[in-house]
Amino acid sequence: MIAGLRGRVFAKTTDSLFIDVNGVIYQVGTSANTLGDSGDQGAEVMVVTRLIVREDQMALYGFTTEDELRLFDTLVSVTGVGPRLACAVLSRFPIDQLHNAIASENASLLATVPGIGQKTAARLILEMRGKLPALQGLPSRTGAMAVPGRRADEVVEALQALGYSPAEIATSVSNISPEIEGTEARLLAALRSLGNR
Repeated sequence: MIAGLRGRVFAKTTDSLFIDVNGVIYQVGTSANTLGDSGDQGAEVMVVTRLIVREDQMALYGFTTEDELRLFDTLVSVTGVGPRLACAVLSRFPIDQLHNAIASENASLLATVPGIGQKTAARLILEMRGKLPALQGLPSRTGAMAVPGRRADEVVEALQALGYSPAEIATSVSNISPEIEGTEARLLAALRSLGNR
């Protein structure tokens, strides 16, 4: 079992990190968050990993935080969600926003991930509810989280009414600072994000 790798960034693709560990180069499937956190070519990097063994292949997936690895493990336990799709979900949403989307049953937001339709989004919510891993340094996902979830729904609905695509909506909503309160203020922040693309 390969539990982690420490080495230097050799190369990156859109969904993989290549790590040089004492002359041996490992390809590690990962998320956009880890790709962004891992630095440029030659930078020292440490990832926690999970080896996925299939009948026809072995693939290594890794992340710069334990939180992201635990959430990856939870995602791949969902029926119909493989490692690549799990990485796509983690690439689309910050971890706390993904927790919030599931806790508030926001299937329309989850369905903005390429490869996830409404049925898969509903299954994600059904199977992940109650077994989401706790996040270090973040409050418990109870009670108070319902309000941000409703706010996110209202912003998404408003952007849909304005004709924005699901991908544009997901990106703009994920860029809203959690410190911004109120639906109007959050909608304006999302629109500013869309205007800066």
